[in-house]
Order: sequence, then C-alpha cells, then structure tokens
Amino acid sequence: MGVETLLDAVKFDADGLVPAIAQQHDTGEVLMVAWMNRDAIAETLATGRVCYWSRSRKSLWRKGETSGQAQTLVALRLDCDGDTLLLLVEQAGVACHTGRRSCFYREWQAGELAVIAAPEVSEEALYGKPS
Repeated sequence: MGVETLLDAVKFDADGLVPAIAQQHDTGEVLMVAWMNRDAIAETLATGRVCYWSRSRKSLWRKGETSGQAQTLVALRLDCDGDTLLLLVEQAGVACHTGRRSCFYREWQAGELAVIAAPEVSEEALYGKPS
C-alpha cells in the first residue's frame, strides 16, 4: 500500500479539492483550514513540508514559501467520510497571514465578534508589504 491507496480513499469535491484542517500536533491548537488536491497531498507526504492548493492563485502553495512560517507534517488523518483531512503539524512561527498564531482569532462573545488574539508579527515583516 502506498500513497495511491490514501489518494483513492479521499473524496475530492467537484473541483478536485478536499478541506484540510491544520492542528498543532502537541497542543491540539487548530491553526487554519485550507484546501488540498491530489498533487498537494502527494507532495506533502513525499517531502514532509505541508503543501496546499491555492484557490486564488490556482496553483500549489507551499506553506511558508513567502513568509517563512512553514508547517512540517507530523501525521495525516482522514475522517470517517473520507472528505476532510486533519494534518497534525509542527508550525514554525505563525499560521495566519494576519500575523496571528491561528486563523481562529475571533470569538462570538455576548452578541459580538471579539478579537481574542493579537498579531505576533506584522504582515509587512511576513510578506514585505504593508497590511
């Protein structure tokens, strides 16, 4: 059994994509949700560096290729329906393009959407451009 066995078990959507949840392997912190296609999954498994499919760029996106905030794969899990991936990762730095550790930095509290985490690094420092 090889990578093809896994890829055949994944139920990709009509666009050939599957949602992938990235979770810090040792703390359980949910970092982000992105999309993967067959090539992104295969590359991730081959290299150990997490690769996603960018729907906006219509190309593979290697997490951290411009920001340096890479994810190293620790484990890949497939849910019971085969239509969602859980990636247990080692996150270098922040996961969110806003400079926060997690993309889930807003919480519904008392009828409002509250920001519960401040940026740890500026977008300019991450990408060389002002936010």
